[in-house]
Amino acid sequence: MISGSKVHQKAIKKVSVLGCGWFGFAFARALVAQGYSVNGSSTTETKLTMLADAQIVPYLVNFTTAKIEADPSFFECDALFICIPPKRNSAELQDYPAKIKSIIAAAKGKTTQIVLISSTSVFADENRLVNEKSETCPDTDSGRVVVAAEEILKAETPNFTIIRFAGLIGPDRNPGRFFAGKTGVPNGLAPVNLIHQTDAVGIAIRLLEKQAFGRIYHACSPLHPAKMDFYMEAAKTSGLAIPEFIAEKKSWKIVESLHVPKYLDYDFEVGI
Repeated sequence: MISGSKVHQKAIKKVSVLGCGWFGFAFARALVAQGYSVNGSSTTETKLTMLADAQIVPYLVNFTTAKIEADPSFFECDALFICIPPKRNSAELQDYPAKIKSIIAAAKGKTTQIVLISSTSVFADENRLVNEKSETCPDTDSGRVVVAAEEILKAETPNFTIIRFAGLIGPDRNPGRFFAGKTGVPNGLAPVNLIHQTDAVGIAIRLLEKQAFGRIYHACSPLHPAKMDFYMEAAKTSGLAIPEFIAEKKSWKIVESLHVPKYLDYDFEVGI
């Protein structure tokens, strides 16, 4: 385990992963494999055994806009990763920023670093390249609540860290299934912005290793093939019905990361 390049930095030994879902559980397991002590949370009691079997200290954590229902010891760690995306198409969507605020309040004084797992949905498709220095411009309800959550973290945490993931693919998220068999799919020439679970986990771990906290990171593959090329090939590789796209480029964005190569020196493992 790398403790960081600066002598005064305290080694990161204990990590709490709030939300052991598709990304969070994979991340927590990878941390255990690297020798970290890991707390993991779920809102479902039946998942606690799964966490314990993976040598993750299990916690049942339920949060509302008003309070957190959790053992306070969950938040006693060197770094807390908040891995709970907003619930889309739900009445709970608008509660997301308030939940993030209550989580930050529960962690105050108990952890040294808070990392918010965010999304590149904070940017609309405005036919431009966006990086960590770009102003956010969401055009969806989920994007707007994610921006609001980021702003709360910035206001409440002086040394805030945010990782914005592009579209996540990997185990149980086979991109070949996304458009399989569909016809007339629009915007086929638009570039894709994706990241494989392997690299999403890898970037989060590299952040800990280098202790490169205190900034925003765009976690997105540097490769941006056309939507039609990527998804047609993915369907073909999976033996699924190949979709048909309209060869047009109407609305798009390219998500660029300035900070991942500069501060994390991370090499992507999975091509897009």
